[in-house]
Amino acid sequence: MLEQIINLTKKLIRCRSISPDDAGCQNILIKILKKLNFNIKIINIKDTNNFWAVHNYHKNINNTLVFAGHTDVVPPGDIKKWKFNPFEAIIDNNILYGRGVCDMKGSLAAMIFAAKNFITKYRNYNGRIAFLITSDEEGSAKNGTIKIINNLLKEKEKLNFCILGEPTSNKIIGDNIKNGRRGSLNIKLKIIGIQGHVAYHKLAQNPIHMVIPLLNKLILIKWNKKNNLFPETSMQITKISSDIENNNIIPGNIIIYINFRFNNEICYKNILKIFNNIVKKYIINYQIKWKLSGLPFLSIQKKIIKEKNLIELVKKSIYSINHIYPTLINNGGTSDGRFIIKTQAQIVELGLLNTTIHKINEHININDLYILYKIYYKIIKKIFLV
Repeated sequence: MLEQIINLTKKLIRCRSISPDDAGCQNILIKILKKLNFNIKIINIKDTNNFWAVHNYHKNINNTLVFAGHTDVVPPGDIKKWKFNPFEAIIDNNILYGRGVCDMKGSLAAMIFAAKNFITKYRNYNGRIAFLITSDEEGSAKNGTIKIINNLLKEKEKLNFCILGEPTSNKIIGDNIKNGRRGSLNIKLKIIGIQGHVAYHKLAQNPIHMVIPLLNKLILIKWNKKNNLFPETSMQITKISSDIENNNIIPGNIIIYINFRFNNEICYKNILKIFNNIVKKYIINYQIKWKLSGLPFLSIQKKIIKEKNLIELVKKSIYSINHIYPTLINNGGTSDGRFIIKTQAQIVELGLLNTTIHKINEHININDLYILYKIYYKIIKKIFLV
């Protein structure tokens, strides 16, 4: 089984699927699912590939487990710095290298074979197994999971449990899981000064000098504290730029890009209000544009006696396979769980180690693939058989 999981992972890595280009990954997955008699609906939108696949399509719609994930990856960066070509999927000393192996092609392979093994052994299980796959999670996220979910809601599809294969583990497979994420707010701040010659600075207004006290103030602010569900709200300045290349010109304006990751203790509207009030104290002439990438979300166990508690099932599954109880910690970036939560499904994110995601030399230990596969398989059994 491990060899089959590795081979599928390698096939997916060799597809150069830089977001939103799927590059053939989903065709590989669909081919496997068709052989298992999944009902497959392709929902491609513009440059984004999506599909929704359901096994036991006409059976108990009130007991549906969805495996959700993405086939797209971030760019590899400087390929010369990689130990091996990021799209050749090379194994060296039990370590598999490749862009997207952790985030999240390895998880996809483990999911597929967990479902395949279960369906082959238990053909008459009471419920449905589904896959929700997109190719724009790492990009704009405009034509992927959000569109699939809207489509499913219109068709009154029922999703009870959802496992997202995002790389949540820290040091050992399953040591961390998530049932929510912080929201993300992006701000583009333009500071307008007066362009001039550096030798005649009194005839100009340097926006870089103007903004230093403002940035210092923003950096020192404690936006709010963490709670037992989420880390604290954080602010990061991600880019400062101007359109001036000469070193003898004071720029007429600069643009600053800022990201807030905010928890459920503060509303993004309050962040914007506080941000605007601070900027006004330091800067006279400026422009602000903002974009909300996602709100905080939290998947709470259902208070329905008949429906199982997914978090507890996942915890027990991890312990039975890897002999650890996971920490529930909702840190990290956004995920497509922010769209899936609209279905009211119970959501848990569980995947491979996240220590090398988006980095040069992204890699996994091939044994971790097998451990994750066994945990996914155990989760399926606990939902449908126990």
